[in-house]
Amino acid sequence: MTGLSHRPLRLALTLAVTLLVAACGADQPGDGASMSATSAMSDAELVETARGIHERVITLDTHDDINVANFTAEQNYTMDLSTQVTLPKMEAGGLDVAWLVVYTGQQELDEAGFDNAYEQAIAKFDAIRRLTEEIAPDRIGLALTSDDVRRIVSEGRKVAMIGVENGYSIGTDVSRVQEFAERGARYMSLAHNGHSQLADSNTGERDDVWLHGGLSELGRQVVAEMNRWGIMIDVSHPSKEANLQSIALSEAPVIASHSSARALNDHSRNLDDEQLLAIRDNGGVVQTVAFQSYVNAPKNSAHSEASQAIMMDVAESMGFDFAGADGPGRAFFQAMQALPEAERDAVMAQYQEVQAAAEERIAAEVNDIAPPVDVADFVDHIDYMVELMGIDHVGISSDFDGGGGVEGWDDASETFNVTLELVRRGYTEEEIGQLWSGNLLRALDEVQAVAAEIQAREG
Repeated sequence: MTGLSHRPLRLALTLAVTLLVAACGADQPGDGASMSATSAMSDAELVETARGIHERVITLDTHDDINVANFTAEQNYTMDLSTQVTLPKMEAGGLDVAWLVVYTGQQELDEAGFDNAYEQAIAKFDAIRRLTEEIAPDRIGLALTSDDVRRIVSEGRKVAMIGVENGYSIGTDVSRVQEFAERGARYMSLAHNGHSQLADSNTGERDDVWLHGGLSELGRQVVAEMNRWGIMIDVSHPSKEANLQSIALSEAPVIASHSSARALNDHSRNLDDEQLLAIRDNGGVVQTVAFQSYVNAPKNSAHSEASQAIMMDVAESMGFDFAGADGPGRAFFQAMQALPEAERDAVMAQYQEVQAAAEERIAAEVNDIAPPVDVADFVDHIDYMVELMGIDHVGISSDFDGGGGVEGWDDASETFNVTLELVRRGYTEEEIGQLWSGNLLRALDEVQAVAAEIQAREG
Protein backbone atom coordinates (compact mmCIF):
# COMPACT_ATOMS: atom_id res chain seq x y z
CA MET A 1 0.00 0.00 0.00
CA THR A 2 1.83 3.05 -1.24
CA GLY A 3 2.63 5.64 1.37
CA LEU A 4 0.73 3.90 4.18
CA SER A 5 2.48 2.72 7.33
CA HIS A 6 0.79 -0.54 8.35
CA ARG A 7 3.43 -2.05 10.61
CA PRO A 8 2.56 -3.11 14.18
CA LEU A 9 3.13 -0.50 16.85
CA ARG A 10 6.78 -0.52 17.87
CA LEU A 11 8.88 2.28 19.25
CA ALA A 12 12.27 3.03 17.74
CA LEU A 13 15.14 2.35 20.11
CA THR A 14 16.81 5.36 21.65
CA LEU A 15 20.50 5.27 22.44
CA ALA A 16 19.61 4.61 26.06
CA VAL A 17 17.69 1.49 25.12
CA THR A 18 20.48 0.46 22.79
CA LEU A 19 22.91 0.64 25.67
CA LEU A 20 20.51 -1.29 27.89
CA VAL A 21 20.28 -4.07 25.30
CA ALA A 22 24.06 -4.06 25.18
CA ALA A 23 24.36 -4.42 28.91
CA CYS A 24 21.78 -7.14 29.53
CA GLY A 25 21.20 -10.66 28.28
CA ALA A 26 22.02 -14.33 28.63
CA ASP A 27 25.24 -16.10 27.74
CA GLN A 28 25.30 -17.20 24.11
CA PRO A 29 27.57 -19.09 21.76
CA GLY A 30 30.83 -17.36 20.91
CA ASP A 31 34.50 -17.57 21.52
CA GLY A 32 35.20 -17.64 25.24
CA ALA A 33 37.96 -15.05 25.00
CA SER A 34 35.68 -12.76 23.03
CA MET A 35 32.88 -13.15 25.57
CA SER A 36 35.28 -12.33 28.36
CA ALA A 37 36.57 -9.28 26.49
CA THR A 38 33.13 -7.89 25.74
CA SER A 39 31.82 -8.50 29.26
CA ALA A 40 34.72 -6.41 30.59
CA MET A 41 33.82 -3.45 28.37
CA SER A 42 31.85 -0.43 29.48
CA ASP A 43 28.66 0.35 27.59
CA ALA A 44 30.39 3.13 25.68
CA GLU A 45 33.32 0.87 24.75
CA LEU A 46 30.93 -1.84 23.57
CA VAL A 47 29.09 0.60 21.32
CA GLU A 48 32.36 2.02 19.99
CA THR A 49 33.66 -1.48 19.20
CA ALA A 50 30.42 -2.41 17.48
CA ARG A 51 30.44 0.83 15.47
CA GLY A 52 33.88 0.05 14.13
CA ILE A 53 32.91 -3.48 13.13
CA HIS A 54 29.64 -2.29 11.59
CA GLU A 55 31.50 0.18 9.39
CA ARG A 56 34.10 -2.35 8.25
CA VAL A 57 31.94 -5.37 7.40
CA ILE A 58 29.53 -5.50 4.45
CA THR A 59 26.00 -5.67 5.83
CA LEU A 60 23.52 -7.51 3.62
CA ASP A 61 19.78 -8.15 4.07
CA THR A 62 18.40 -10.84 1.76
CA HIS A 63 14.69 -9.98 1.78
CA ASP A 64 13.08 -6.57 1.27
CA ASP A 65 9.71 -6.36 -0.46
CA ILE A 66 8.91 -3.55 -2.88
CA ASN A 67 5.97 -1.70 -4.38
CA VAL A 68 6.47 -0.51 -7.98
CA ALA A 69 4.69 2.75 -7.08
CA ASN A 70 7.81 3.67 -5.08
CA PHE A 71 10.09 3.50 -8.13
CA THR A 72 8.92 6.51 -10.09
CA ALA A 73 10.41 9.95 -10.65
CA GLU A 74 7.78 11.42 -8.33
CA GLN A 75 8.04 8.87 -5.52
CA ASN A 76 11.12 6.75 -4.94
CA TYR A 77 13.72 5.42 -2.53
CA THR A 78 15.74 8.65 -2.48
CA MET A 79 12.89 10.15 -0.45
CA ASP A 80 11.77 9.78 3.17
CA LEU A 81 9.02 7.26 2.44
CA SER A 82 7.14 5.37 5.15
CA THR A 83 8.63 2.11 3.85
CA GLN A 84 11.11 0.29 6.07
CA VAL A 85 13.77 0.42 3.36
CA THR A 86 14.85 3.59 1.57
CA LEU A 87 18.26 4.95 0.64
CA PRO A 88 18.23 7.48 3.52
CA LYS A 89 17.39 4.69 5.97
CA MET A 90 20.06 2.39 4.54
CA GLU A 91 22.60 5.20 4.84
CA ALA A 92 21.54 6.09 8.38
CA GLY A 93 21.69 2.48 9.57
CA GLY A 94 24.74 1.35 7.65
CA LEU A 95 22.91 -1.29 5.61
CA ASP A 96 25.07 -1.86 2.54
CA VAL A 97 23.11 -4.40 0.49
CA ALA A 98 19.35 -4.82 0.09
CA TRP A 99 17.94 -7.74 -1.87
CA LEU A 100 14.84 -6.22 -3.44
CA VAL A 101 12.21 -8.85 -3.98
CA VAL A 102 10.22 -9.63 -7.11
CA TYR A 103 7.21 -11.04 -5.30
CA THR A 104 3.98 -12.30 -6.85
CA GLY A 105 1.11 -13.69 -4.83
CA GLN A 106 -0.37 -17.10 -5.42
CA GLN A 107 -3.26 -17.25 -7.89
CA GLU A 108 -5.02 -19.97 -9.84
CA LEU A 109 -2.84 -22.54 -11.58
CA ASP A 110 -3.97 -21.55 -15.05
CA GLU A 111 -2.63 -19.52 -17.96
CA ALA A 112 -4.49 -16.36 -16.94
CA GLY A 113 -2.95 -16.51 -13.46
CA PHE A 114 0.51 -17.28 -14.80
CA ASP A 115 0.35 -14.43 -17.32
CA ASN A 116 -0.78 -11.95 -14.69
CA ALA A 117 1.98 -12.99 -12.29
CA TYR A 118 4.60 -12.78 -15.04
CA GLU A 119 3.54 -9.22 -15.86
CA GLN A 120 3.76 -8.27 -12.19
CA ALA A 121 7.23 -9.81 -11.95
CA ILE A 122 8.52 -7.97 -15.00
CA ALA A 123 7.16 -4.69 -13.61
CA LYS A 124 9.21 -5.25 -10.43
CA PHE A 125 12.36 -6.22 -12.32
CA ASP A 126 11.97 -3.02 -14.35
CA ALA A 127 11.36 -0.93 -11.23
CA ILE A 128 14.62 -2.10 -9.63
CA ARG A 129 16.49 -1.32 -12.83
CA ARG A 130 14.96 2.19 -12.86
CA LEU A 131 16.22 2.81 -9.34
CA THR A 132 19.77 1.73 -10.09
CA GLU A 133 20.07 3.06 -13.66
CA GLU A 134 17.86 6.17 -13.81
CA ILE A 135 16.66 7.39 -10.41
CA ALA A 136 19.75 7.09 -8.20
CA PRO A 137 22.70 5.41 -9.97
CA ASP A 138 25.06 7.70 -8.01
CA ARG A 139 23.78 6.23 -4.72
CA ILE A 140 22.95 2.60 -5.49
CA GLY A 141 24.07 0.01 -8.03
CA LEU A 142 22.75 -3.39 -9.09
CA ALA A 143 25.04 -6.30 -8.23
CA LEU A 144 25.00 -9.63 -10.04
CA THR A 145 28.05 -11.18 -8.36
CA SER A 146 29.94 -10.97 -5.09
CA ASP A 147 32.66 -8.98 -6.88
CA ASP A 148 30.00 -6.47 -7.93
CA VAL A 149 28.95 -6.12 -4.29
CA ARG A 150 32.46 -5.38 -3.11
CA ARG A 151 33.15 -2.98 -5.99
CA ILE A 152 29.96 -0.97 -5.49
CA VAL A 153 30.49 -0.76 -1.72
CA SER A 154 34.08 0.40 -2.29
CA GLU A 155 32.68 3.19 -4.47
CA GLY A 156 30.65 4.46 -1.52
CA ARG A 157 27.30 3.39 -2.96
CA LYS A 158 24.58 1.12 -1.66
CA VAL A 159 23.87 -2.17 -3.41
CA ALA A 160 20.67 -3.67 -4.78
CA MET A 161 20.35 -7.35 -5.57
CA ILE A 162 17.28 -9.20 -6.83
CA GLY A 163 15.45 -12.21 -5.41
CA VAL A 164 12.26 -13.76 -6.78
CA GLU A 165 9.64 -14.80 -4.24
CA ASN A 166 7.36 -17.41 -5.79
CA GLY A 167 8.36 -19.27 -8.92
CA TYR A 168 4.65 -19.19 -9.80
CA SER A 169 5.48 -16.24 -12.05
CA ILE A 170 7.43 -18.38 -14.53
CA GLY A 171 4.23 -20.29 -15.36
CA THR A 172 4.99 -23.45 -17.28
CA ASP A 173 7.71 -21.88 -19.42
CA VAL A 174 11.01 -23.22 -18.10
CA SER A 175 12.94 -20.81 -20.36
CA ARG A 176 11.84 -18.00 -18.05
CA VAL A 177 14.39 -19.23 -15.49
CA GLN A 178 17.14 -18.10 -17.86
CA GLU A 179 15.23 -14.90 -18.59
CA PHE A 180 14.93 -14.07 -14.90
CA ALA A 181 18.64 -14.75 -14.43
CA GLU A 182 19.42 -12.36 -17.29
CA ARG A 183 17.18 -9.76 -15.67
CA GLY A 184 19.28 -10.02 -12.50
CA ALA A 185 17.56 -12.61 -10.32
CA ARG A 186 20.00 -14.41 -8.05
CA TYR A 187 17.59 -16.46 -5.95
CA MET A 188 14.06 -17.79 -6.39
CA SER A 189 11.61 -19.74 -4.23
CA LEU A 190 9.49 -22.42 -5.88
CA ALA A 191 6.33 -21.56 -3.90
CA HIS A 192 4.93 -18.96 -1.54
CA ASN A 193 1.84 -19.19 0.66
CA GLY A 194 -0.09 -21.63 -1.46
CA HIS A 195 0.84 -24.61 -3.60
CA SER A 196 2.32 -23.55 -6.94
CA GLN A 197 2.71 -25.48 -10.16
CA LEU A 198 6.30 -26.19 -9.03
CA ALA A 199 6.09 -27.15 -5.36
CA ASP A 200 3.93 -27.58 -2.31
CA SER A 201 3.88 -24.71 0.17
CA ASN A 202 4.46 -24.78 3.92
CA THR A 203 0.82 -23.72 4.22
CA GLY A 204 -0.24 -27.31 3.52
CA GLU A 205 0.39 -27.96 7.19
CA ARG A 206 -2.80 -26.06 8.02
CA ASP A 207 -5.10 -28.73 6.61
CA ASP A 208 -2.68 -31.51 5.60
CA VAL A 209 -3.69 -31.05 1.96
CA TRP A 210 -0.87 -31.32 -0.55
CA LEU A 211 -0.74 -30.99 -4.32
CA HIS A 212 2.51 -32.68 -5.34
CA GLY A 213 3.97 -34.47 -2.34
CA GLY A 214 6.90 -32.04 -2.52
CA LEU A 215 8.07 -30.96 -5.97
CA SER A 216 6.12 -31.43 -9.18
CA GLU A 217 7.87 -32.83 -12.23
CA LEU A 218 8.00 -29.28 -13.59
CA GLY A 219 9.50 -28.16 -10.29
CA ARG A 220 12.27 -30.72 -10.65
CA GLN A 221 13.04 -29.34 -14.09
CA VAL A 222 13.15 -25.82 -12.68
CA VAL A 223 15.63 -26.90 -9.98
CA ALA A 224 17.95 -28.12 -12.75
CA GLU A 225 17.45 -24.89 -14.70
CA MET A 226 18.23 -22.77 -11.66
CA ASN A 227 21.46 -24.70 -11.21
CA ARG A 228 22.21 -24.19 -14.90
CA TRP A 229 21.72 -20.41 -14.82
CA GLY A 230 23.19 -19.56 -11.42
CA ILE A 231 20.03 -18.78 -9.47
CA MET A 232 20.12 -19.85 -5.81
CA ILE A 233 17.22 -22.09 -4.76
CA ASP A 234 15.35 -20.43 -1.89
CA VAL A 235 13.66 -22.85 0.53
CA SER A 236 11.97 -20.29 2.80
CA HIS A 237 8.35 -20.87 1.73
CA PRO A 238 7.92 -24.38 0.23
CA SER A 239 6.94 -27.42 2.28
CA LYS A 240 9.46 -29.49 4.19
CA GLU A 241 9.20 -32.33 1.67
CA ALA A 242 9.68 -29.94 -1.26
CA ASN A 243 12.70 -28.43 0.47
CA LEU A 244 14.35 -31.77 1.16
CA GLN A 245 13.75 -32.85 -2.42
CA SER A 246 15.20 -29.58 -3.74
CA ILE A 247 18.30 -29.99 -1.58
CA ALA A 248 18.76 -33.59 -2.75
CA LEU A 249 18.40 -32.64 -6.41
CA SER A 250 20.47 -29.47 -6.42
CA GLU A 251 24.07 -29.61 -7.60
CA ALA A 252 24.71 -26.30 -5.83
CA PRO A 253 24.14 -24.86 -2.34
CA VAL A 254 20.62 -23.71 -1.52
CA ILE A 255 19.57 -20.84 0.74
CA ALA A 256 16.63 -19.90 2.90
CA SER A 257 16.30 -16.18 2.19
CA HIS A 258 14.18 -15.43 5.28
CA SER A 259 13.55 -18.22 7.79
CA SER A 260 14.27 -18.89 11.44
CA ALA A 261 14.57 -21.94 13.69
CA ARG A 262 11.47 -24.04 14.27
CA ALA A 263 12.95 -25.47 17.46
CA LEU A 264 12.64 -22.01 19.03
CA ASN A 265 9.29 -21.07 17.47
CA ASP A 266 7.00 -23.72 16.03
CA HIS A 267 5.76 -22.10 12.84
CA SER A 268 5.54 -23.78 9.43
CA ARG A 269 7.58 -20.93 7.92
CA ASN A 270 10.52 -21.82 10.14
CA LEU A 271 12.90 -24.70 9.44
CA ASP A 272 13.22 -27.72 11.70
CA ASP A 273 16.56 -29.28 12.60
CA GLU A 274 16.36 -31.89 9.84
CA GLN A 275 16.09 -29.18 7.20
CA LEU A 276 18.75 -27.01 8.85
CA LEU A 277 21.22 -29.88 8.90
CA ALA A 278 20.40 -30.81 5.29
CA ILE A 279 21.13 -27.22 4.27
CA ARG A 280 24.40 -27.36 6.20
CA ASP A 281 25.43 -30.58 4.50
CA ASN A 282 24.49 -29.07 1.14
CA GLY A 283 26.82 -26.12 1.83
CA GLY A 284 23.92 -23.68 1.98
CA VAL A 285 22.96 -20.78 4.21
CA VAL A 286 19.89 -19.90 6.29
CA GLN A 287 19.20 -16.17 6.49
CA THR A 288 17.63 -15.74 9.93
CA VAL A 289 14.47 -13.61 9.64
CA ALA A 290 13.46 -10.77 11.96
CA PHE A 291 9.71 -11.34 11.70
CA GLN A 292 8.03 -11.06 15.10
CA SER A 293 5.62 -13.98 14.84
CA TYR A 294 8.33 -16.25 13.43
CA VAL A 295 10.81 -15.23 16.14
CA ASN A 296 8.59 -15.56 19.21
CA ALA A 297 4.88 -15.99 18.54
CA PRO A 298 3.64 -16.12 22.18
CA LYS A 299 5.55 -12.98 23.12
CA ASN A 300 4.39 -11.22 19.97
CA SER A 301 0.75 -12.15 20.58
CA ALA A 302 0.80 -10.92 24.17
CA HIS A 303 2.33 -7.59 23.17
CA SER A 304 0.05 -7.15 20.16
CA GLU A 305 -3.13 -7.86 22.13
CA ALA A 306 -2.21 -5.43 24.88
CA SER A 307 -1.12 -2.78 22.37
CA GLN A 308 -4.27 -3.24 20.30
CA ALA A 309 -6.45 -2.67 23.34
CA ILE A 310 -4.71 0.61 24.07
CA MET A 311 -4.86 1.63 20.41
CA MET A 312 -8.62 1.09 20.37
CA ASP A 313 -9.05 2.98 23.64
CA VAL A 314 -7.02 5.93 22.38
CA ALA A 315 -8.86 5.93 19.05
CA GLU A 316 -12.23 6.03 20.81
CA SER A 317 -11.13 8.87 23.09
CA MET A 318 -9.97 10.86 20.03
CA GLY A 319 -13.10 10.08 18.02
CA PHE A 320 -11.25 8.10 15.38
CA ASP A 321 -13.12 5.37 13.48
CA PHE A 322 -11.19 2.44 11.98
CA ALA A 323 -13.63 2.39 9.04
CA GLY A 324 -15.67 -0.38 10.62
CA ALA A 325 -12.60 -2.56 11.20
CA ASP A 326 -11.57 -3.88 14.62
CA GLY A 327 -8.30 -1.98 14.68
CA PRO A 328 -5.34 -1.07 12.46
CA GLY A 329 -5.26 -4.35 10.55
CA ARG A 330 -5.52 -5.40 6.94
CA ALA A 331 -9.23 -4.51 6.63
CA PHE A 332 -8.62 -0.96 7.83
CA PHE A 333 -5.75 -0.32 5.44
CA GLN A 334 -7.62 -1.85 2.53
CA ALA A 335 -10.51 0.50 3.29
CA MET A 336 -8.11 3.45 3.43
CA GLN A 337 -6.53 2.49 0.12
CA ALA A 338 -9.97 2.65 -1.53
CA LEU A 339 -10.53 6.27 -0.47
CA PRO A 340 -9.88 9.27 -2.76
CA GLU A 341 -6.33 10.55 -2.27
CA ALA A 342 -7.25 13.75 -0.39
CA GLU A 343 -9.55 11.89 1.98
CA ARG A 344 -6.99 9.10 2.43
CA ASP A 345 -4.30 11.62 3.38
CA ALA A 346 -6.61 13.23 5.94
CA VAL A 347 -7.50 9.86 7.50
CA MET A 348 -3.84 8.88 7.56
CA ALA A 349 -2.92 12.10 9.36
CA GLN A 350 -5.57 11.37 11.99
CA TYR A 351 -4.41 7.77 12.30
CA GLN A 352 -0.82 8.90 12.87
CA GLU A 353 -2.00 11.19 15.70
CA VAL A 354 -3.77 8.26 17.30
CA GLN A 355 -0.74 6.04 16.77
CA ALA A 356 1.63 8.56 18.39
CA ALA A 357 -0.62 8.93 21.42
CA ALA A 358 -1.03 5.15 21.71
CA GLU A 359 2.72 4.57 21.50
CA GLU A 360 3.27 6.79 24.53
CA ARG A 361 0.81 4.72 26.54
CA ILE A 362 2.20 1.43 25.22
CA ALA A 363 5.69 2.43 26.33
CA ALA A 364 4.37 3.37 29.76
CA GLU A 365 1.81 0.62 30.33
CA VAL A 366 2.57 -2.38 28.12
CA ASN A 367 6.27 -2.81 27.39
CA ASP A 368 7.23 -3.72 30.96
CA ILE A 369 4.55 -6.38 31.37
CA ALA A 370 4.27 -7.58 27.73
CA PRO A 371 7.46 -6.50 25.95
CA PRO A 372 7.69 -6.61 22.16
CA VAL A 373 9.79 -9.13 20.27
CA ASP A 374 13.20 -7.49 20.01
CA VAL A 375 16.70 -7.80 18.59
CA ALA A 376 17.78 -10.07 21.42
CA ASP A 377 14.98 -12.53 20.62
CA PHE A 378 16.01 -12.40 16.96
CA VAL A 379 19.66 -13.09 17.73
CA ASP A 380 18.60 -16.07 19.85
CA HIS A 381 17.70 -17.75 16.53
CA ILE A 382 21.10 -16.86 15.08
CA ASP A 383 22.76 -18.38 18.15
CA TYR A 384 20.72 -21.55 17.87
CA MET A 385 21.48 -22.09 14.21
CA VAL A 386 25.16 -21.24 14.61
CA GLU A 387 25.38 -23.83 17.39
CA LEU A 388 23.56 -26.46 15.30
CA MET A 389 24.90 -25.75 11.79
CA GLY A 390 28.15 -23.89 12.32
CA ILE A 391 29.02 -20.24 11.71
CA ASP A 392 29.50 -20.84 7.95
CA HIS A 393 25.82 -21.51 7.29
CA VAL A 394 23.90 -18.68 8.96
CA GLY A 395 23.03 -15.18 7.74
CA ILE A 396 20.65 -12.29 8.37
CA SER A 397 17.42 -11.01 6.80
CA SER A 398 14.59 -8.70 7.80
CA ASP A 399 11.56 -9.26 5.54
CA PHE A 400 11.15 -5.47 5.67
CA ASP A 401 8.04 -4.15 3.95
CA GLY A 402 6.70 -7.69 3.95
CA GLY A 403 5.75 -7.75 7.64
CA GLY A 404 9.24 -8.07 9.11
CA GLY A 405 10.98 -6.05 11.75
CA VAL A 406 11.48 -6.35 15.51
CA GLU A 407 11.93 -3.81 18.27
CA GLY A 408 15.37 -2.38 17.64
CA TRP A 409 15.49 -3.40 13.98
CA ASP A 410 12.22 -2.02 12.71
CA ASP A 411 13.64 -0.45 9.58
CA ALA A 412 16.96 -0.16 7.78
CA SER A 413 17.99 2.88 9.85
CA GLU A 414 18.32 0.64 12.93
CA THR A 415 20.58 -1.97 11.33
CA PHE A 416 23.46 -1.18 13.68
CA ASN A 417 21.53 -2.63 16.63
CA VAL A 418 21.91 -6.14 15.20
CA THR A 419 25.69 -5.77 15.05
CA LEU A 420 25.69 -4.38 18.58
CA GLU A 421 23.81 -7.42 19.90
CA LEU A 422 26.18 -9.78 18.08
CA VAL A 423 29.18 -8.01 19.60
CA ARG A 424 27.60 -8.14 23.05
CA ARG A 425 27.25 -11.91 22.68
CA GLY A 426 30.89 -12.38 21.86
CA TYR A 427 30.90 -12.86 18.11
CA THR A 428 34.19 -11.77 16.57
CA GLU A 429 34.50 -9.31 13.71
CA GLU A 430 35.25 -12.15 11.31
CA GLU A 431 32.15 -14.05 12.45
CA ILE A 432 29.97 -10.96 12.21
CA GLY A 433 31.26 -10.38 8.68
CA GLN A 434 30.28 -13.94 7.81
CA LEU A 435 26.81 -13.56 9.28
CA TRP A 436 26.12 -10.24 7.60
CA SER A 437 27.32 -11.13 4.11
CA GLY A 438 30.28 -13.48 3.86
CA ASN A 439 28.32 -16.72 4.01
CA LEU A 440 25.63 -15.65 1.57
CA LEU A 441 28.13 -14.30 -0.96
CA ARG A 442 30.19 -17.48 -0.67
CA ALA A 443 27.08 -19.51 -1.47
CA LEU A 444 26.34 -17.26 -4.45
CA ASP A 445 29.90 -17.76 -5.73
CA GLU A 446 29.52 -21.53 -5.48
CA VAL A 447 26.14 -21.50 -7.21
CA GLN A 448 27.56 -19.43 -10.06
CA ALA A 449 30.61 -21.70 -10.32
CA VAL A 450 28.33 -24.74 -10.61
CA ALA A 451 26.36 -22.96 -13.33
CA ALA A 452 29.55 -22.32 -15.28
CA GLU A 453 30.52 -26.00 -14.97
CA ILE A 454 27.10 -27.17 -16.16
CA GLN A 455 27.12 -24.83 -19.14
CA ALA A 456 30.68 -25.88 -20.03
CA ARG A 457 29.94 -29.59 -20.01
CA GLU A 458 26.72 -29.10 -21.99
CA GLY A 459 28.06 -26.62 -24.42
